[in-house]
Amino acid sequence: MARAGLDKDPHDIAQMFDGVAAGYDRTNTVMTLGFDRRWREQTRRVLDARPGEAVLDLAAGTAVSTVEYARSGAWCVAADFSLPMLHGGAARGVPRVAADAFHLPFATGAFDAVTVSFGLRNMVPTVDALAEMLRVVRPGGRLVVCEVSQPPLRPVRWLYHNTVLRALPLVTKPFSSNTEAYSYLAESMRDWHDQRSVAEMVAKAGWTEVEWRNLTFGVVALHRAVKP
Repeated sequence: MARAGLDKDPHDIAQMFDGVAAGYDRTNTVMTLGFDRRWREQTRRVLDARPGEAVLDLAAGTAVSTVEYARSGAWCVAADFSLPMLHGGAARGVPRVAADAFHLPFATGAFDAVTVSFGLRNMVPTVDALAEMLRVVRPGGRLVVCEVSQPPLRPVRWLYHNTVLRALPLVTKPFSSNTEAYSYLAESMRDWHDQRSVAEMVAKAGWTEVEWRNLTFGVVALHRAVKP
């Protein structure tokens, strides 16, 4: 089974997600102790999509998040570079598009908002991906990123790195269709930037009014920004 490396080779990442598609939703719920539902709901609230708006949900996987955002009445598109992941969301009733985050198949200014949940850390160079997201959003449009982060409190951060992330591959093993992939995911979570560093990358890509909010003690963070 495929296991990507921390060099974030896009072909390895794609193959790895192809391999986890079969049990992805179930495994996510298990490894987050059900917090994934709460994080999706909070992302939807910060996104604040409205009826008539067009929203791009990038790295959408099986479109679980896309359906959540569509509850607002907005027209939401699920985009991902893994075809098996997209096929896994076939019954969810939202548009699904195979897409490379660095070369999105959409016109400039096509969307009112773009969002990505737990996929930004797989996009390298990250600033280039954020700049491409900026391109496809209209002026005044919004970016919302939900991503793992680094807990600001030292005891929580130690517990997160030395207990939660070490246990992740073992906890997910009975539920995952590719156990090796979750070893990579745990390493990528440990290796990912803190909140301020992500905000600086968002700003460097050209977004303005960048801000963030910690969720669950900072294990996850929501970043929000606006296209000038």
